[in-house]
Amino acid sequence: MIVEKIPLGGYASNCYIVGCEKTREALVIDPGANASAIILKAKELNLTIKLIALTHGHCDHIGGLNKLKDETNVLAAIHKQDNELLSDCRKNYSAKMGMRKIETNADKLLEDGDIIKVGKLNVKVIHTPGHTKGSICLKVNDCLFSGDTLFAGSIGRTDLYGGSSDQIIESIKNKLMVLDENIKVFPGHGSATTISKEKQVNPYV
Repeated sequence: MIVEKIPLGGYASNCYIVGCEKTREALVIDPGANASAIILKAKELNLTIKLIALTHGHCDHIGGLNKLKDETNVLAAIHKQDNELLSDCRKNYSAKMGMRKIETNADKLLEDGDIIKVGKLNVKVIHTPGHTKGSICLKVNDCLFSGDTLFAGSIGRTDLYGGSSDQIIESIKNKLMVLDENIKVFPGHGSATTISKEKQVNPYV
C-alpha cells in the first residue's frame, strides 16, 4: 500500500493519497486545497485517482474538492450526516474563513461499517461523531486516517456546528482505542502517531 501525505491550504490540512500497489488505483482523502498538486503527486506515483473520500465537511478539508472532481471525473463520498455541510457555506465555514465560498454535494453517502474498494484495498468506514455529526475515520490494513477526530497528543475541536465533546470522547474510546495498538494513525493535521502512543500520552484518552 502506498500512503502519501500532502499538507494543503492555510490550515495545513493533511490530504492523503492511498494507493494500491498492484492495480495503481488510488483514493484521495480530504482534498483541502490545490487540486493541481494532488493530481501531480498522483501522476508522480503512477497512480490513477478512482475516488475521493471526505472525513468530514469543513472547508479546510474540502477546498480542492470541486476542481479535483472536475479534473479527474471521479466521485466524492462523505458520511450521510455531513452532507449538509458540503451544501451550506455557513455550516462548512467557508463563508467565514476568508476563502471562496464552497457549496457542493457528495456523489455517495457513507455509513458506519461501509467498505470502500480501491484496487485490492478494502477501506473500512468508522463513524466517529464529535468533531462533526458525520465525522469518519478510514481504516486500511494497519493504517487509520483519523481526520479531525484524533491527533497526535490531542483531539479535534468540538465547538463548531454539530460538534460534541461527549461524542468525540466516546468515539475515540469505544471505536479507536479498541483497535490494534500497532495501527498507524494519520490525522487531518500534524504528524502521524500510533494507537499505542495515544493510549500512553494523549490526555483525552
